[in-house]
Amino acid sequence: MTTVETAAESTGTTAAGGPLLEVRDLHVEFKTRDGVAKAVNGVNYSVSAGETLAVLGESGSGKSVTAQAIMGILDSPPGRVAQGEILFHGQNILALPESERRKLRGNKMAMIFQDALSSLNPVLSVGFQLGEMFRAHQGLSKKDAKKKAIELMERVRIPAARERVGDYPHQFSGGMRQRIMIAMAIALEPDLIIADEPTTALDVTVQAQVMDLLAELQRESNMGLILITHDLGVVADVADKIAVMYAGRIVETAPVHEIYKRPAHPYTKGLLRSIPRLDQKGQELYAIKGLPPNLLAVPSGCAFNPRCDMAQDICRTDVPVLHTVTEADGGELPGRGSACHFWKETIHG
Repeated sequence: MTTVETAAESTGTTAAGGPLLEVRDLHVEFKTRDGVAKAVNGVNYSVSAGETLAVLGESGSGKSVTAQAIMGILDSPPGRVAQGEILFHGQNILALPESERRKLRGNKMAMIFQDALSSLNPVLSVGFQLGEMFRAHQGLSKKDAKKKAIELMERVRIPAARERVGDYPHQFSGGMRQRIMIAMAIALEPDLIIADEPTTALDVTVQAQVMDLLAELQRESNMGLILITHDLGVVADVADKIAVMYAGRIVETAPVHEIYKRPAHPYTKGLLRSIPRLDQKGQELYAIKGLPPNLLAVPSGCAFNPRCDMAQDICRTDVPVLHTVTEADGGELPGRGSACHFWKETIHG
């Protein structure tokens, strides 16, 4: 029994209804020749069993780096966790030795990467790669591991799994390869899965199929799911809550449908306006002006201020905290937060 399992039993954290995973004040930085890049700067979020958290933001916002810190797969050096805690089943896994973190990966938490073709070994059959999970972690024989691999392929709805178990990654379509990645992630029935841009480069129909499959598997196993994406359109039907990141910080949190109806941060508003709509055929697509900041030289105050139409003097000097968002009459909106000095004008304006 691992340290984390023991802690979960003794504290009853997850069983008592607490978060499965809780990230507290996480800071991750990378040392470069030009200085220190603060990729993650005080991130806080949590996910419970059976819950889906979508983490959104442009490239470079810190979404994937946070996930890598959770999984313990940061390139170190140059990357390192400078501050914070990551609680899994109530235990700070950052304090565990690497041997214990290694036992967690695959067994208790798993990750689905965005580029299935580069993540799979091109010279090994998919059946061998799936079976390796069971051989390495459960000591199964080659025959039994192959049987498990076929069962996994059938579970993620790969047609003719028994005939295709000996095929190689390049012999599968992009959507089928992503299903194989999902099969690898769920192989050992982890409590938590992190899916990093799992539908990138897939067409819209296949995107929907992959997202539906993830949602179905989650319902079956009651696992926690963190879905990392830059596309608000992908998560509408599968996420329970959303955390929007910008320049290493969380700038807005909300239940999924609330954020579509009433965004409380100008950046979120811009992301929503950037989604192509069928009722705007022929019109120019909206784009947030400017570029994400250089993490070696993040603007003072609110990092979004150079790109924000609402920016005022305070935005250029004071870093906004994550305010609790309320109704116009002062009534609290559960789960809603906005790191904007003018969130009231944004949501109620």
